[in-house]
Amino acid sequence: MDPPSARSLTGVVPQLIDALTGRPGWFPVARSAIVVLVDGLGRGNLTARSGHARFLTSRMGKKDAARTTFPATTATALTSLLTGTDAGVHGIVGYRARVPGTRTAPNQLKGWETDGLDPLTWQRAQPLLERESAAGRRCFVVSKASYAGTGFTRAIQRGAEFVPGGSPRERLEIAADLASRHPGSLVYVYLPELDTIGHARGWESDGWIAALEGLDAALSSFEDQLDSGTGAVVTADHGMIDVPSHSQVLLRDGDDLLRDVELVAGEPRLLQLYVRDGATRDVAARWHASEDGRSWVLTRDEAIAAGLYGSTVDAEVIPRIGDVLVAARGVVAYYDDRLADKKPQRMIGQHGSLTDQERIVPLIRLGAFAGG
Repeated sequence: MDPPSARSLTGVVPQLIDALTGRPGWFPVARSAIVVLVDGLGRGNLTARSGHARFLTSRMGKKDAARTTFPATTATALTSLLTGTDAGVHGIVGYRARVPGTRTAPNQLKGWETDGLDPLTWQRAQPLLERESAAGRRCFVVSKASYAGTGFTRAIQRGAEFVPGGSPRERLEIAADLASRHPGSLVYVYLPELDTIGHARGWESDGWIAALEGLDAALSSFEDQLDSGTGAVVTADHGMIDVPSHSQVLLRDGDDLLRDVELVAGEPRLLQLYVRDGATRDVAARWHASEDGRSWVLTRDEAIAAGLYGSTVDAEVIPRIGDVLVAARGVVAYYDDRLADKKPQRMIGQHGSLTDQERIVPLIRLGAFAGG
């Protein structure tokens, strides 16, 4: 269950824009606004390691939480954050999702260049940064230089001026300076380092703790650098669960769970299964019988009816969603072991499903937003 106070990540940037235009809601009125996205920092992860993040936890009240998207994955969550729309509208419905009418399921973060996804059409909603920039607001994206000009950047961040920065501390310093020098501006800062370490070593590792300590110190300095008219909010796209190798389920040729399944996509904690025509009920029944003890099994129609992709799912988006969805509830991750690339199976930190650990993220207010 989500905390009663949990707001939707999808609403964060629209609320920041309201604060800039003199319409206080979630946030008080501010002259400039910064949203800091810490990839992979779930509220549960942060709370469990509060002693290593004393600044952030001192600024995080009981109500400072948001509910991320379904699936709880970066491609979907960042698109919702920066378009203000749910996945049923913008169409980025998971980490890997089928192109309707094909048997291909491109990576929604990195497949734009390799699989021919058009950033201007595959992502179906107008980016808020583009809209605001066209209306005359200075908008900036502060991120790693390697992300400049990528398909995903164009899909969700076009319209903003891209400013590269090295370390997380440097990116935060750049953001504070931009907000101060350009009154009325909207600044987005992306910090992916914690997520990278979490995937490779687990969020319970010493490496993750060390990275959290460094991030906490950088954010403390960042707040000191904010001028009196700048408000900032620190949030995340998802949390993380560590799944050891012995808790992996490897799907192989001849596995009954793959009978009638034409394509396995999604990600390890949120499988999206695309099945042959007429086989949805049978495939769902087999997965229910096998996996009900550790996962939720839903058909596409059930997921849509439950509002998991938002209140509206456009007709063009429906066939992108798997016919059967398998959302991990316990400490488990599913892999298609028929694939030659085994590198994903070495990941420890995982996310994507419906648990609170994966879906509830912090929403910490700093500067002119603090106490509002």
